[in-house]
Amino acid sequence: MQTILRILVLALAAASMSAPSLKAQDTQGAKQDMKDAGTSTKNAAKKTGKAIKKTTKKGTHKVAKKTRQAAGDVENKTR
Repeated sequence: MQTILRILVLALAAASMSAPSLKAQDTQGAKQDMKDAGTSTKNAAKKTGKAIKKTTKKGTHKVAKKTRQAAGDVENKTR
């Protein structure tokens, strides 16, 4: 019985300590929420742009390599 009582007391103490921290998160205003959303959107756009640039560059280099290879094959066949 005492063990159950101790567990309940600890649970209540933990719950009362965590309650103020939950309220602290709600004090952020709508203005800051909008700023955070804008920053997140900006970062996502930058990340997407960098990924597109990288993929495009890789594709372009691969095509150029294959073009050089094909030109060499054609040159070898005409000799």
